[in-house]
This record gives sequence, structure tokens and C-alpha cells, in this order.
Amino acid sequence: MTVHELRVALTADDYDRALAFYRDGLGLPLRETWEKEGARGALFDAGRATLEVLSVEHAAMVDRIEVGEPVGARVRLALEVDDSVEAAERLVVAGAELVGGPVVTPWEHRNVRLRDLDGLQLTLFTVLDPAES
Repeated sequence: MTVHELRVALTADDYDRALAFYRDGLGLPLRETWEKEGARGALFDAGRATLEVLSVEHAAMVDRIEVGEPVGARVRLALEVDDSVEAAERLVVAGAELVGGPVVTPWEHRNVRLRDLDGLQLTLFTVLDPAES
């Protein structure tokens, strides 16, 4: 068996607001939309996908680095962006809640933690040149 694509499906309480948040706030390119009998969906291109599986202890360590304390989210989207600080500022304007950061991690990323419109935690990260950390 070969997996060809990883998709994360989010159910949004306010579809139009979520669509604008990810399209305009985060700048994800819209690949496809659909509507049937009032039920709507959208597919965004989010670059390359990876699945990260963490032990509870490691997730708590990452929380302490990014937020200052464990927050216990079972699912968190981590998105590599060109400038995590600037992207986070755009998302806060679009309605996200700043949870922590920016911080430079031990693995030389600049991370900012947010909650989206429905409470999903997002980590925006920028891989730093070693000279920047």
C-alpha cells in the first residue's frame, strides 16, 4: 500500500469566515470548491504534507517551548511559512488568538502558536539560517 496524499479535513462552525481565514489570512491557494444542496467545501493547496506523531511527553515539551506551559492539544497543525511572525500577525487580524511566541526553538525554527476561529491550534514556523538564531 502506498499513501499518495495526506488531507486534513476541518469542520468549521462559520464556513465563510474559515474560508477567508485560510485563503486570505494564511494565503493558501484555493484548488477547488464545491456546493450541493447548501453543503459546501473547499480544498486548499498547503504544500507538502507530513504526519508528525509525538509522545505525550514530547508534545508537552513542545508546548512548554512554544507557549510556556503544556496545553494538551491532541491535534495541532504545524505550517512552515516564510515569516512566522508576519503570518501570525495577519492571522490575528483575521480572528486567530495568539497563544505563544514568537520563540526560537532548540531545532532552529522561529515558532508562533495560535488558535484558529474554531479553536484548532496552529504552529507557524520558519526555519532559520543558523546565523539568525
